[in-house]
Amino acid sequence: MTLDMDNVEVFDTGVKGRGLRTTKDLCAGEVVLAEPSFAAVVFDSLSQQVCHSCFRRQANLHRCAQCKFAHYCDRTCQTACWDEHKQECGAIKKNGKAPNENVRLAARVLWRIQKDTGIVSDSQLTSVDQLEDHVADMPADNLKELKIDVHNFLDYCPNTRHGVEYISHIFGIINCNGFTLSDQRGQQAVGVGLFPNLCLVNHDCWPNCAVILNHGNQSALNATFHSKRRVELRALGKIAENEELTVGYVDFLNVSTDRQRALKHQYHFDCTCKSCSKNLKDDLMMAAKETEGNKPSDELVKEVQELSLECLAKVEAARTAGDFHEVVKLCRECLDKQKPVLADTHLYQLRMLSAASEVLSYLKFFSEAAEYSRRMVEGYMKLYHPNNAQLGMATMRAGVTHWHAGLIEVGHGMICKAYAILMITHGPNHSITKDLESMRMQTEMEQRIFKQNECVYHSMREAALQNKSMGMMAEAVSVEDNVKALFHKQ
Repeated sequence: MTLDMDNVEVFDTGVKGRGLRTTKDLCAGEVVLAEPSFAAVVFDSLSQQVCHSCFRRQANLHRCAQCKFAHYCDRTCQTACWDEHKQECGAIKKNGKAPNENVRLAARVLWRIQKDTGIVSDSQLTSVDQLEDHVADMPADNLKELKIDVHNFLDYCPNTRHGVEYISHIFGIINCNGFTLSDQRGQQAVGVGLFPNLCLVNHDCWPNCAVILNHGNQSALNATFHSKRRVELRALGKIAENEELTVGYVDFLNVSTDRQRALKHQYHFDCTCKSCSKNLKDDLMMAAKETEGNKPSDELVKEVQELSLECLAKVEAARTAGDFHEVVKLCRECLDKQKPVLADTHLYQLRMLSAASEVLSYLKFFSEAAEYSRRMVEGYMKLYHPNNAQLGMATMRAGVTHWHAGLIEVGHGMICKAYAILMITHGPNHSITKDLESMRMQTEMEQRIFKQNECVYHSMREAALQNKSMGMMAEAVSVEDNVKALFHKQ
């Protein structure tokens, strides 16, 4: 695959070292660069549920007959991945089992370097060797883990020509430059990959670009039209020529000191971006509720915040244990105490609303989930960049929840808002955007029926939810063409 790098160039940023800047004016949603992975692997825990070629999560994957570890959608995906998997396949067969994802990724990187000397095309702006490893900055615990990985690597690849120092260098590069890959719905992290050009894009807590994984397409009968998985850097708004390109390494929904701590721990630098330097939106993220000019006492706010942290820990433990009814109970109790004290943008309340709406939706308590998701999205909209991908995904989930709750007008409105955001962050050809477009058209049709006759709409919805035959509503069919498939999404 040819790398699309016509829009960017490497430059010296000064304090931050190398960076990328645009060579022309860009518009919102425009693809700034596209790059296939230098190497990528599926997480150990999902090795049988995710295709090792396109990283799509799905059932009934085909297992590699040789190593019995790698799994693929079909023969097409397996063939497309063979060049990457060939040496790995032999190593796993010889060892009798596959090592962890860090070792597998390091091996793939080193095999690729040995084959292509670290540069896969003229459009690659840096070699893998030139990426920062920050091994010297690692704390003792991380260094201990790195040494274990190196030891396991040498067991996995005993005939390697590389020394311990160079192998450690590669593990360090993976540790601070690895990019998490999500499934085709953007709902779960399923693997990790290395993208050298992307590694040159510096961090900003309020970035001008977003990074998404395009899983590619191998469905065409003619292999000429196949496309490989790749990351795409997309502009979140207008970007002027020669402006530095930035992405967010961590979620913005944390106060500046917490973001700085996370960045220092994982990426070994002190963030001095405008959002951190001026503590932008920190006040909103930790705000108390104000009613007619009155605020609760500092003591009460502190008490509710401490209770919230305790409750969030209990919620996570209950969710991990699969006790979802306990999650709902904890969320309801905590939200009742938060609502009169914490502002609608307070992080602890937003996290509780997120947990509550997610679990209630899973339990099919859609009406209550819809209320919580609405409050959550309203808070997010006051904090996130208007074209933030996580805002778009949260709005989409909230819209679907309202749709399932029978609140078609609000649901359709949210789905339209999410579609507008994801058209910028993901583009029109991403599977998430295509799914959202189908939902938008479906809810638009349902909304027309609702406005024509609410009674007919609710009768049809009730019948669909109860799996009744749509044939019993012959009179209602005349309201809209193809209404038999009205609720197929639900």
